[in-house]
Amino acid sequence: MASSADTANAATDLRQTPLHALHIELGARMVPFAGYSMPVQYPAGLMAEHRHTRTAAGLFDISHMGQLRLVGPDAAAALETLMPVDVIGLAPGKQRYGLLLNDDGGIVDDLMFFNEGHDSLFLIVNGACKEDDLALIQRKIGHRCQVQPLPEHALLALQGPQAAAVLARLSPGIERFVFMTGGAVKIGDVPAFATRSGYTGEDGFEISVAAADAERLARLLLAQPEVQPIGLGARNSLRLEAGLCLYGNDLDPTTTPVEASLTWAIQKVRRAGGAREGGFPGATKLMAQLAASTGAAGRLDHETLKRKRVGLVALERVPVREGTVLRNAEGTDVGLVTSGLLGPTVDRPIAMAYVATAYAEPGTRIDAIVRGKAVPMEVTQMPFVLARYFRG
Repeated sequence: MASSADTANAATDLRQTPLHALHIELGARMVPFAGYSMPVQYPAGLMAEHRHTRTAAGLFDISHMGQLRLVGPDAAAALETLMPVDVIGLAPGKQRYGLLLNDDGGIVDDLMFFNEGHDSLFLIVNGACKEDDLALIQRKIGHRCQVQPLPEHALLALQGPQAAAVLARLSPGIERFVFMTGGAVKIGDVPAFATRSGYTGEDGFEISVAAADAERLARLLLAQPEVQPIGLGARNSLRLEAGLCLYGNDLDPTTTPVEASLTWAIQKVRRAGGAREGGFPGATKLMAQLAASTGAAGRLDHETLKRKRVGLVALERVPVREGTVLRNAEGTDVGLVTSGLLGPTVDRPIAMAYVATAYAEPGTRIDAIVRGKAVPMEVTQMPFVLARYFRG
């Protein structure tokens, strides 16, 4: 058992975001996350924070995430060798979701990348992976472009149906951005870089800002009547209702994009028959899985693609958590829950899981084993709450 001194030392080893003092001032309960001390909730509580984001505007500190830039005429082509997505074809001013892969096609990390124009790509990677991602990118393509980490930048997210109105008040013109576009802006008197994107399924923005300006920007946003601070707890429930994956839970290096039901993120140009098919780690395996995901007769090939990520809803009011085993009617294990909770908006237990492909069709019934009791669940389409991204 760890001593109190060990616990204290562990706490002091945690890194702090530029907004740490503000979180304490606002009464946040802080927890370790991705090596940082992060706010899990504020005095209003998780449920209130979740609902506020769905109805107004919530401010999230996501400065634990990694930010970096790839610069040079070969940057897009170089990054495309690491991912099964169309990097070269992304137009300036636009953003896309990407997947870093290992040699077996497993997901090393999922990320966002933005074409800044002038041979410059801006990347946002997951906090727990950022050092490894940076090392991998530097090792694999550092000879083809400049790899510039941005440790002196903070990252904020303003999410919710009133986020655009709030920012338009402070940064006129920003409301013209549509989903997955962005650019340099000034919010009040704070220079920043914003994209219309986020991790809640709601309309909203992610804002990169110099660490020295982060608290000033956060206070400016929190001074708006529509805005409240939101912690990691509500961030998790919001993203799960939106059907969005959490790296380390729903995605990991043993899982391929096809198994993760992320084939929508693999553009046609990189698939078999595309102009730039393959050329990424694990391409042979992924091409076979892509073919198996429909099959010649429009059916899954269960031998090539053995499991898939699915959504589940419980048919009883029993929350089903991460790590819960799933069984068929004969009592055979057929899957595992990777994320699960009582969805505040849908007001019922929901989950993501990996199941054998024979059980992946919507409407399929399987049992979750919760404290020895079988809880009936049904496979369903995701998202659980329809996205409200602004597409113009």
